[in-house]
Amino acid sequence: MEMGFSIPYLFFASLLLCIQLSCAIDAPIKSLQTLSFDDGYTQIFGDSNLMLLRDGKTVHLSLDEKTGAGFASQDLYLHGFFSASIKLPADYAAGVVVAFYLSNGDVYHKTHDELDFEFLGNVRGREWRLQTNVYGNGSTRVGREERYDFWFDPTDDFHQYSILWTPHQIIFYIDSTPIREIRNNKAMGSAFPSKPMTLYATIWDGSTWATLGGRYKVNYKYAPFVAEFASLVLHGCSVDPLNPLSSCDEGFDSSSLATTELSVEQRSAMDSVRANHMTYSYCHDRKRYTVPLPECEFDPGTSRLYGDDGLKFGERKHRHGKRSRIDSSI
Repeated sequence: MEMGFSIPYLFFASLLLCIQLSCAIDAPIKSLQTLSFDDGYTQIFGDSNLMLLRDGKTVHLSLDEKTGAGFASQDLYLHGFFSASIKLPADYAAGVVVAFYLSNGDVYHKTHDELDFEFLGNVRGREWRLQTNVYGNGSTRVGREERYDFWFDPTDDFHQYSILWTPHQIIFYIDSTPIREIRNNKAMGSAFPSKPMTLYATIWDGSTWATLGGRYKVNYKYAPFVAEFASLVLHGCSVDPLNPLSSCDEGFDSSSLATTELSVEQRSAMDSVRANHMTYSYCHDRKRYTVPLPECEFDPGTSRLYGDDGLKFGERKHRHGKRSRIDSSI
């Protein structure tokens, strides 16, 4: 396969510098090239449930009684910046799962890495929830899930969801706001994602777990459920898919990427989102982990807000049980 779509190291470094200088994340998005579907992606399932609009710059993924739909990047990437503007299905959406994520499960079956945005539909239709997951080196039995409610209606308009992945840390963004940061340190060890991954976008039936532990299933009376993707950004270190252990394309030195430091303003915005909108944290889940995972820091002021099941007090009505791991690409 022809290798493309990676950017020169200096251009990517300028993105990191912009973040260090507290540039809004949507500013570099505007300066980065967005790709049409055919230039960077391929359909992985769904047949006619994947539809291209606006010269391939917008992708509609739909879920009906027959199937969901999904697409993937044509290349594997080792670090980079990955983004999409997403509008979620409106109306009743219990059991519907929309995902935007990086994974290498098709290459490393027992030691795979994964970085997830998962959007979980709800019985009241317009009240979607967001889950972020981090899996490293096959640690699917040691999930690092966090769950949030939205401070806006994600079905009314497009919002930009982005993942910045460097050798030093991972940052999840919504529009211009960072919502989660994972640092590569001794505590994380081999659980920090470190192998090349493919970018995926999917919509599928999560009736068995997604809404109150599977209590509410997808109601196909409201089908098709349509998720819209636009402003697709793939910028990173692409590697040979036939040799995923190969180095980056010439001119992209991932080992020399500087650590991304959030500005005081960005960190304050992230702290506000986490304090007001995070509803579940694996670091507070004592039923799942009697001993907290090593990167979890104990903060008495924060810990008292969460129950032993990791749910924030007052959020029991959203509880949906432990997720069973399945192939999230189908």
